[in-house]
Parts: sequence; structure tokens; C-alpha cells
Amino acid sequence: MIGRLANLPKFGEPIQNLTVALGREAILICVIDNLQTYKVAWLRVDTQTILTIQTHVITKNHRMTITHVEGRKWVLRIKDVKESDKGWYMCQVNTDPMRNQIGFLNVVVPPNILDYPTSTDMVVREGSNVTLKCAASGSPQPVIMWRREGNEPISTGASSLNASTFTISRVNRLHMGAYLCIASNGIPPSVSKRVMLIVHFPPMIWIQDQLVGAALGQRLTLECNSEAFPRSINYWMKNDTIITQGKRFEPSTHEASNYKVVMKLTIKEVDIGDFGTYKCVVKNSLGETDGSIKVYHIPSTTTTPTTPPTTTSLPITTETPYRKNHRDRYRENSANLEDQREKEAFVDNDTKSDASVGRHFTARMDLTVLLALLMIHFLR
Repeated sequence: MIGRLANLPKFGEPIQNLTVALGREAILICVIDNLQTYKVAWLRVDTQTILTIQTHVITKNHRMTITHVEGRKWVLRIKDVKESDKGWYMCQVNTDPMRNQIGFLNVVVPPNILDYPTSTDMVVREGSNVTLKCAASGSPQPVIMWRREGNEPISTGASSLNASTFTISRVNRLHMGAYLCIASNGIPPSVSKRVMLIVHFPPMIWIQDQLVGAALGQRLTLECNSEAFPRSINYWMKNDTIITQGKRFEPSTHEASNYKVVMKLTIKEVDIGDFGTYKCVVKNSLGETDGSIKVYHIPSTTTTPTTPPTTTSLPITTETPYRKNHRDRYRENSANLEDQREKEAFVDNDTKSDASVGRHFTARMDLTVLLALLMIHFLR
């Protein structure tokens, strides 16, 4: 009995467990010594399916092949491995009782982002709440991370967020942009999906200088800054008339971002009729707003070259006869008033002088009397 068992086939080494990426080839090796006339078969353990017997493929799976090499190795090959190939495989010899050993085939699958329930591009009104979702499959189960395109901070203030779902409360225009859902599980390649968050809001306007002065002949540029989405229509008005490109005016717009617009209006050479109030108007499907800039006249100044300091020339006006007579009477009255003031000042000075002399005379008399009394006292 012992001699008979010693002559039976035996496994030369264990079947190595194997990890293969999806789509690659899996190779399982069964080593048997002293096989003699016994038969070798490969089986799928979980389904009890016979795959091969000796060098014949029994299963109808065309991706499987069997080879016998070096007299003792039975090699099972599975091409283009699928996730369904994952599981336990058995190498069996038809002894009595049968001898077998098993090995595990692990199929790893790179991450794949699922179309549902992953969010698609979203359009929301400013001030509402929005939830972004991302789902992925793979083996092992992928880890999901959200970040913004361009590495801008997301709603939490961080540059990224490890979660399959996150909510932005009271969304605003600063949240608008592309968000990336990134799935990874250590099996390359990692995958991502781009979700565009679009925030709609009515127009708003900011004006830095609402009061602007200009001289005649000056080149002047007015500026308004607007924000709106959907994109706005922008134009300038004066006296309820839209200003268009022409010899005198040059309106222009510059998109600073997908919702910011800088409006400029250049007056090429300021004329007397260009002073007044200008309006920059912004419209989109959600509303309309405007801002005003008042342009006022700055009189030109000249300097007299012969006599410093500089004097400012005033506008020349035509003088009417009435204004001339009024001006002459004003000058005559002013001269009379000046003469009267001089006389009063002279009389006042004389009065002050007389008073001073009187006080001086009185003081000298008092001194004389005092000296006389002293002499009489000592002569006694």
C-alpha cells in the first residue's frame, strides 16, 4: 500500500495566486510529477465547470488555451481577461481518490465613471443650493475626489474634496466654472469627468468715477464695469439716444471673464455739446440695469508770460449799457465811501492825540506840586 501511494502522481509546487489587470493575459501553472497514465484537468471552482482535460479545451470559451511543457507543467492561459474571470481555479488529477490543488485569479479593473448618477452640466440661479454627484466602478472600489479646474478653491475653501457628493449652499457667481470628478483605485489610469456649473444672475454695474471733468478739445474715456450671466448686451446712451461708433465717439467692450465686461466710451475731442450725463446700459434675459457718469466743463487756464505769478484768464463776456452804468455808480459810491472812511480816521487820530497831550500835561502839574510841598517841609 505504501509503495503504491509512493508511485502516485504528486504536485511539484503550489499554484501561485495571480493578479491581472483587465484585458491582460492570465497564466496559471500546475506542476505534476510522476503523472504516469493519469489525466489532468482544469476546472472553475465556483461553477464546477470543466475547462480542459489533458491538452484539449472543453469549455467553449475561445479565450482559454492549454499547453503541456517540460513533461510536468500544465499551463492554462486566459487571454483578454474579463472581470468575470475572477475566482478560484482547480488543477485535478484523476487518481482514486482524486488529487487537486487550487489557485486564485484576481482581476483588477481600472476605475470607470458611471454616467448615472454622476452629475452632468448644471444651470442654476444665484442663491440656490446645488449638489454635485460622482459615481465610479472598478476593482478595487475607486476613491473619488472633486476639485476645480485651474485648482481654484471649492466651496469648502480647500483645493480638493474627497467625497462622491458635495453640496454648495447659496451658490454665487464665484462658484461658476468647471468641476472635475476624479476616480482612482491604484490601477492606472485614473479617470475624470468634467462637470460645468453655470450660475445665472441679472446684470450689475460698478462705476469708479461718476463725475468726470474735461476741457474743450480733450480726448476723454469713460468706463463702466458690468457683471451678468447669461452674457449681456452692453451699450452707451446720452439724452435717451444710443451712442454708436463714429467720428466723435468710440464705444468698446472687453470681456474680463465669462461674466465680467469692461465698457469704455472714448470721446475723441470734447466739444461744448459733449458735456452732460452718459449712461452705460447692461441687459440680459434676467434683467436690465444702468449707471450714470456726468461730464462737466473744466475751463481752460492761461498764464501771463511777463509777470509772475500765474494768473487765470476768465471767460470774456459782452457788457450791456445797464451793467456799465451800474458798475460806474458802484465805483463812484465806493470812492465816496473810501474818502469818508479816511476823514473819520483822521478825526479819530486828532482826538487821540489831544487826549494824550492832556494826560501828559496833568502828570507834569502833579509832579510840580509834589516838589513844592517837599521844599516847604524841609525849610521849616
